[in-house]
Amino acid sequence: MYNNSVLGRIQSEWTLAAFPPLQIMLKRTLLSFAVLSVALAADAAAQSVVPNSTPAIGPAKADLFIRIIANQKKGEAALDLYERIERVESRKNPSDPAPTSIKTSRVIPSGTGMARILVGADGKPVDSAAYRADLESLARALALLVNNSRSQRDAVEKYAKKKKDRNDLIDATHSAFLFTLVANEQRESRTLSKYRLDPNPAFKPSSRLASVYTKVRGFVWIDEASCELARIEGEVTEDISIGLFLGKIYKGSHFMQERYEFMPGLWLASFSQYDFDGRKLFSSFSTHERAFYTGYRYIGPPGEALAAIRQELGHAGLDKTRADPPIRETFPLRMG
Repeated sequence: MYNNSVLGRIQSEWTLAAFPPLQIMLKRTLLSFAVLSVALAADAAAQSVVPNSTPAIGPAKADLFIRIIANQKKGEAALDLYERIERVESRKNPSDPAPTSIKTSRVIPSGTGMARILVGADGKPVDSAAYRADLESLARALALLVNNSRSQRDAVEKYAKKKKDRNDLIDATHSAFLFTLVANEQRESRTLSKYRLDPNPAFKPSSRLASVYTKVRGFVWIDEASCELARIEGEVTEDISIGLFLGKIYKGSHFMQERYEFMPGLWLASFSQYDFDGRKLFSSFSTHERAFYTGYRYIGPPGEALAAIRQELGHAGLDKTRADPPIRETFPLRMG
């Protein structure tokens, strides 16, 4: 969570005003599902016999599983070191051609989460004074963190626990799915191995969040040449209850994510889509979001990020457009 000293226009990645708690929990779990899937797909390739009716990919290298896990963790860790531009499109219905709202943010690692500063569609601050105030607030929070201020310790501990819980979830659900190789597909110049994921009936969830995996099926695409997860699609197969009375996510909800190599040896998300329908307390909700991630740029751990932000604040022209690459074209969610 982001520290209280920077509440306001800067939003934490998990700010409740941005996403209802029910959706936050499911998104966290489904993102962990993506991390888990790439590991299990590699493990399945190494251990399973591929039927004659499916494309042959040849024998898997003994270290494939280890390399994919290492690369996935590398990508996860990079999110704490790279800022990005994030454009979130919201729709009333997933098939609507035009979004009802578009929110573009500069997302900066804060050491205890992600700080989001609103910008325009062109990457320029909508309000230069407000933009500067947000950067100054972020700089103050980073300074407290760098100086090991007591006020930041709770936030640091919570962030560390969130990472540990995610790793524990991956470890606890190592046998959550059965994998079947269904095709080899081309994406630009790369060949991807496509696996179908089905819940493993022998899996015994050890936690409430792990139980979500018994109600999800989907597909993953693996770039075996680089040992990276390139794409994942998932579908909720049964209603997922969260808490005793908090609510539920309905059967038929979908999610997907695409990942590309943004720089040599580093794969990061370029696009995510969530289509959730459900109920929280006594009211229904429907969330249909498409998020585009561009302009990844190294800003470093809190000490380096603080220096970079202070240097930026020392220059005029904060409304200068960032030199971001164009958003990579992608396609709407499809299963199968």
